[in-house]
Amino acid sequence: MPSNQSPLGALPSRFKRERLLIIGCGDVGQRVVRVQRHVQVVALTSSHERVASLRAQGVTPVVGNLDAPASLQRLAGWATRVLHLAPPPLLDSTDPRTLALTRMLMRRNAPSSVVYGSTSGVYGDCAGAWVDENRRVNPITPRAQRRVDAEARVRHFGRLRSSAVRVSVLRIPGIYAPDREGGTPRERLLRGTPLLAREDDVFTNHIHADDLARACQLALWRGQSQRTYNVNDDSQMLMGDYFDMAADLYGLAKPPRISRAKAQTELPAMQLSFMSESRRMVNTRMKRELRLQLRYSDTKSGLA
Repeated sequence: MPSNQSPLGALPSRFKRERLLIIGCGDVGQRVVRVQRHVQVVALTSSHERVASLRAQGVTPVVGNLDAPASLQRLAGWATRVLHLAPPPLLDSTDPRTLALTRMLMRRNAPSSVVYGSTSGVYGDCAGAWVDENRRVNPITPRAQRRVDAEARVRHFGRLRSSAVRVSVLRIPGIYAPDREGGTPRERLLRGTPLLAREDDVFTNHIHADDLARACQLALWRGQSQRTYNVNDDSQMLMGDYFDMAADLYGLAKPPRISRAKAQTELPAMQLSFMSESRRMVNTRMKRELRLQLRYSDTKSGLA
């Protein structure tokens, strides 16, 4: 498909509008759509059932699947900017989906910017230390290892294209929002799932989904080439304090506390993985370079 065509047909020669391709247009991607101005948005979806919903939001849906690279051909050379929010598959420590995407982007005219949504888990356990973007990655879980692989692949794509493509990586902690499915601690509080005793507790970091969407949008335009950004709010809370605060807001019982040794035998592996890493993320670069002014600077204001 020539680079002056859209996935759904030829564009007029006077077409100069910015064209954003969103890979992984879930909750955060749809919030990004709502903050766009004068940008044509195409979203890749693997579900025919989502086509009507995306169109209702002013998005042009293209049905394809990152796990089937041949289905991505219609997207080659189309976008001027790309936002990649799709998670890796649950395989080993690599991300073949990001590999398929970057290969597609190489086929024709490259976009001017690519933003990849990674995770703060790539830092691993930092024993509660302050963490900025200069800290070396140390992924502990396979989930974080796959994200490190994805980061490397988008950076490699940017280097192959020299200065023509600005690749930015956003390292994202826990995402929350009252209007997001599973976006508050309420259900966990209702289940009464125990937390670590204060002497064993870990620092946790958060970002409101609306602020994250705005960070994604700003990074598409202001992100510097080969640059990483911590995207988190200003709150630095122990996990137990976070849930206690939420319990007070909702008028619910505070969760019980148990020792780390007891947690090893009583809690599932996924939950334990979040209780095994402690860090306090520094967001100075996000504020200075992306010039993001947080609407929800702390989790209490965001949950309330």
